Formats: sequence, C-alpha cells, structure tokens
Amino acid sequence: MDKAATLTWLRRISGDIASVTIKRLEDTLPWYADMPPARRSAVGLVAQAGITSFIQWYEDPNSTPWIAADIFAAAPRELLRSVSLQQTLQLIRVTVEVTEERVAGRGNDLREAILLYSRDVAFAAADVYARAAEARGLWDARLEALVVDSILTGEADEELPSRIAALGWHGHGEVAVLVGTTPPQFDVDLVRRTARKLAVDVLIGVQGSRLVLVLGRARAEGAEGDEEELGFQEIATRLEPSFGPGYVVLGPAVAALVDASQSARAALAGFAVARAWRSAPRPVEADDLLPERALAGDPLAKQTLIERIFRPLQAHSTDLVTTLWSYLDNGRSLEATARELFVHPNTVRYRLKRVSEVIGWDATGPREALILQTALILGSIGTAEQVRRRAPLRRQQR
Repeated sequence: MDKAATLTWLRRISGDIASVTIKRLEDTLPWYADMPPARRSAVGLVAQAGITSFIQWYEDPNSTPWIAADIFAAAPRELLRSVSLQQTLQLIRVTVEVTEERVAGRGNDLREAILLYSRDVAFAAADVYARAAEARGLWDARLEALVVDSILTGEADEELPSRIAALGWHGHGEVAVLVGTTPPQFDVDLVRRTARKLAVDVLIGVQGSRLVLVLGRARAEGAEGDEEELGFQEIATRLEPSFGPGYVVLGPAVAALVDASQSARAALAGFAVARAWRSAPRPVEADDLLPERALAGDPLAKQTLIERIFRPLQAHSTDLVTTLWSYLDNGRSLEATARELFVHPNTVRYRLKRVSEVIGWDATGPREALILQTALILGSIGTAEQVRRRAPLRRQQR
C-alpha cells in the first residue's frame, strides 16, 4: 500500500482509534477513571490531538516541532497541575499501544513511524512540564522575596497569609528571623534540605549582601507528637555555615509568622551594631545586643530593657534596684557594695540571686552586667521624664 492510501486509511479510522484509546484509559488507568468529567474530557482531547497530529506528521515529518507542541495546547492550562508528567507518559503509552494494534500488518514503515513520533511526543511532554516547573519556580521565588520583604518592613496586609500559604508554608507556632551576610556561592537547596532535617520551615530572602531566613517550626514527616523540638538558637547554629563571613543575628521568637516583623526588626537592629561587641558569638541573639542597640537609638531595644529588667525589679523590691545599682557602680565587688549599703556581703549575694531569679540575667557576669546597667540607666531616665511631665499637670490641678 502506498503512502497516499495509508494516509487515507489512517484518517478514516482516526475516530475509531480515539474511541478505543479513551476506553483503554478508563480500563487501565485508575487515576483517569477517578477524574471529574471535565478533566477526563480534556485528557481525551489530548489523546485525540495526538492521533490527529501523528497523521499530519506522517504526511510531513518536517512538521515535528510545532505539531508535537500543539498536542498539549489542546488541553486547558490547569490540566498541567492535575496531571503529572508520569501520568502524561502513561497516556502516551496507552495511545501508542492502541494505535500499534490497529495498524498491525500494515508494514514496518508505519510501525517505525509510530515509534519515532511517540519518542518526539514524549520529549515534547517533558519540555512542557519542565517549562511549567521553571515558570512556577520563578514565580515562587518572586513571591517568596515579596513575603520576606513584607516581613522585614512590617508592611503586612490582609493578603500576606494567602501568599504564605501559596508558598507551602507548614510552620506552626513560633517563628524567628535569622540575619547575616550572603556567601559568594549561596546554595539555596542546601539551606532548604538542612531546614527540613531540622523540622523547620524556611523563607529565604537574598537582599544584596544581606541574607535573611524566616524560620518556623514544622513537624517532620513521621515525627512523634511528643518529640522534643530544637530551640531556635540550636537551629540557627546548624544553619550558620550557610551564611557568609561576618555576624549572624537571631531575632527573638514570636507567636506566629504574621508577627515575624517584630523578630525581624530586632534581628536587623542587632545585625547593624553587632560589630560593637568584639567577642560576639556566631550566631548571636538580638537580645544579647540590647545595650548596643539602645545606644544606637533602637526604640525597641530601649523598651525591651525597661520592660524586661527595670520595671520588674522596681515592682518587686526597691532593695533589689538599689543593690544592683551599688554592685555595678562598685565594679561588681561584694565587699564594697556591702559597705556602701551597710549590710553583710551574704545579703548582697542573696539579693543578686533574687535579681537573677526575677529577670533571668546574672549581674555577676561581665556581659550581663552591661545589659543590666544599661537597663537601669534607661529606666532611671524614663522615670525622671515621667516625673517632669507630671509636675506641670499637678500645678494646673492646684
């Protein structure tokens, strides 16, 4: 049979081949049978387009590039999200099997043409999915950068939760922000793999020389509900090698991702002044840089020092505030403090222990002594300002 006659015969049986292919798909592919009718119809259109384009290709093999791509144009765009590449290859295989069965005995030339064409279609399918994955990856990267920027600037809007969900964020509970420098060769995939091993979700923002990681707790697959979770300090230590040279600062934990801007502000403020602490560890917590941040004018640091140190001590006992002032002013000497306050050194020791119990900082350490002294100075300034503001009000009332 010559080629013209073969083409005429193929066009005549193309509808029958398409019908048999659809029936075979229903019988052999469970995922196809479970699809909604509209999507099954779309898959059927792809199969029919494949058979039609094969006939066109058989007539003119030079049309391969555009015909193969045109097969997948017959389906709606959302089909790419509901049918995987593996399922598409199964669809191609079933279609080729049915076509081979119908053309059996028509000569080896036609059979070889079917095999050659099916190869081109398989490559075309892989190309379509690769392009979709690349586009999705670029879209995810832009969306992730937008979300991280919103967190850093604190300009969160009502769309932020939906954007976060679109990125596949599975984090639950507390969130913290980690800030450092971007390494010359930054491996994003390595950071994500490390985060998954630590049962942590991560959003990554590269802003020039600055690298920002938003960390959230995420239950690892197969993990027990009572399994102990790593602290953010330990998580930051494990992720530290992914940063470039310089300081790495961890912001305080906050309740949820929508509150992450609070952690980000502290981490960014700490990163800006970290060089002022010569022996700062890597990573360092932003709250350990409270004195430097306060001296640089960070209002959040000033507020934190007053609310977490000065006011609790003042509310608990004026003796604790007086003892702490004297101890720090006397170079952290128990004896000198005891002489100034006319008490026994053991009394001073006991009061310092109570200070540590009330606020969680130990005045006997040099670094924590600096933090406490800064808090006392800021608290005293704040108290004096309150007194000055109240004085005119009292005179007006009189």
